[in-house]
Amino acid sequence: MAIDLRSFTPARVALGRAGHGLPTAELLRFRLDHARARDAVYEELDPASLGVPHVLLHSAAPDRATYLRRPDLGRRLSPAAQLEKGDYDAALVIADGLSASAVHHHAIALLEALAPLLADWRLAPLTVVLQGRVAIGDEIGERLGARQVAMLIGERPGLTSPDSLGIYLTWDPRPGRTNAERNCISNVRTEGLSYGAAAHQLHFLMSEARVRKLTGVLSRTDDRFSSSVCRQRLGTSEKGNTVPKTLIENK
Repeated sequence: MAIDLRSFTPARVALGRAGHGLPTAELLRFRLDHARARDAVYEELDPASLGVPHVLLHSAAPDRATYLRRPDLGRRLSPAAQLEKGDYDAALVIADGLSASAVHHHAIALLEALAPLLADWRLAPLTVVLQGRVAIGDEIGERLGARQVAMLIGERPGLTSPDSLGIYLTWDPRPGRTNAERNCISNVRTEGLSYGAAAHQLHFLMSEARVRKLTGVLSRTDDRFSSSVCRQRLGTSEKGNTVPKTLIENK
């Protein structure tokens, strides 16, 4: 009995053939997906379209072309950026990254799912960064006086996912932090990880970070943290009772 592989994945498998090449329909579909991915990279973020109060910031990259050629400039704030320091449990940052369409489509819906879970947290004012990369959240978090920062950013587009949103969580943010010191939740989009699931994963990681005072790969070496993650994955509590299942990604 033949198995239809395409029913299990959006990946390009079992495309068929026309002589020595692809069928015309598949070739056109590939070119369309490639065009969508390229458009996502070059699309500009429209902060006003988000419809939520925010502090607008710019990276040191003056335009999109420079941002793509100089990743280092996207990791630090423009010299003109001004932020008022406070005392916050966490800061939430939105950045266009490599897919502004991901932010346009998913960022606010994710924040709406996350808001009830962080109702008792002292949150810094929401910031939106143009031409920003993940590490720019470290400088923002430090200047705001936040104990941790969660960066919502457009991920590098793929041929089947031009609008995937990623989340990067960093404890004690400051310039110089490495990716090994972050937790990542990826592929937040309609066809991927749902807003509700992503919000619960992020809340879990933020709560653990507040207790453990660290994020990243070191958090995986602690038995208590690891067992807690396992319990969440298995849907059981310490006493063996059933609890809501939550999958935690720690990349």
